[in-house]
Amino acid sequence: MSFDQPIEDEAQPVVKRGYSIGVNRIHAPRLDPALYVVATPIGHLADITIRALETLSGAEMIACEDTRVTRVLLDRYQIRTPLHAYHDHNAEQARPKILAALAEGKAVALVSDAGTPLVSDPGFKLVTAAVEAGYRVIPIPGASALLAALVGAGLPTDAFLFAGFLSSRDEARRQRIEELAPLAATTIFYESPHRLGDTLRDLAAIMGGSRQAVVARELTKTFEELVRGTLADLAARYAEQKPKGEIVIVVAPAPEEETTDDDVDRLLIAALQHAAPGKAAAEVARLTGRDRKALYERVLALKSPSADETKRSR
Repeated sequence: MSFDQPIEDEAQPVVKRGYSIGVNRIHAPRLDPALYVVATPIGHLADITIRALETLSGAEMIACEDTRVTRVLLDRYQIRTPLHAYHDHNAEQARPKILAALAEGKAVALVSDAGTPLVSDPGFKLVTAAVEAGYRVIPIPGASALLAALVGAGLPTDAFLFAGFLSSRDEARRQRIEELAPLAATTIFYESPHRLGDTLRDLAAIMGGSRQAVVARELTKTFEELVRGTLADLAARYAEQKPKGEIVIVVAPAPEEETTDDDVDRLLIAALQHAAPGKAAAEVARLTGRDRKALYERVLALKSPSADETKRSR
C-alpha cells in the first residue's frame, strides 16, 4: 500500500492525524509543545512502540537524518507528518529552524535512521540547544542496537560501558582500547564492516586473546547473527572475511585480578597523551580504583628524565 493511498472502509473513516496497524486506523491526539526524542526500529519495522506511533503521528514535524529512510517507516504505518532533514551536514542550518518551531509552541519529534536518537548521531546538539533554551525534552524509549546486542550476547550485564565507534586511526584506536582494557565491565562498540578485522585484532592484542566477546551483525534483520568466541578466535575469523551490515562488538569484562604496577604505568602513559598529569591520574584512579594522589606522584616520576632512562633500560 502506497503512502498516498490511505486506508478507507465504511466502518473506519480515515483520520489524517493518526496511524494504521493492519486495517485499523487509529486517531492520534495533538501533542503538547516539546521536543520528543523517539526511538525507532533498528531493522524489523514491527519493533516500534504504540507510544512512538502516537508521537510520530501526533507531532507537527519530524526531524530525521535521512528522509528516505524515515519515509519507509512512516509509509508502513500510514503516518503523514512532514519530514525535515537534520543530520551532520546540515545541522547548523537546520537547528535554528527546529528551535523556532518549538518557540511557536509546536511538537517536534526527533528520530535517527534506526534505534534511539543521540546514540552515535548528531541529535545530542539539538537536545542540548533545546534544553538550554528552556523547552521540554521528552524521551520516547524503544529499540537500541547496543542493548539488543548486550542482552543477546550472554555476557555480564550488571555493569557495562558503551564506547561508541573507535577511531579509524590505528594509534588512536589502540590508545583508547588500552584505556578501556582494565574495566570490570562489559564493553560495547559499534563498528563498520570494513574495519571489523583491524579492530578485533587490536582488541585481542591489548585486552587479551582469551577474553570472551560477541560480534552481533544485522540485529533484528533477515540475516541477523551473533558470533561468539574469544577475541583471538573472532580476530582470526574476520581477518579475511568481510561481513556486511551494521555491527556491534560486545567484550567481556577484564578478568578479576589485581592491576600490576606495569599495567598502571601503561595506563598513565596512555592517559598523558591526551590529558594533563592531574587529569591523567584522576582518569587512571577511576579505571583501577587506586589512590589518585599516589598516581599523581607516579605520573610526575614517569615524566622525569630518570624515569625515561629506567624505561629504556628494561
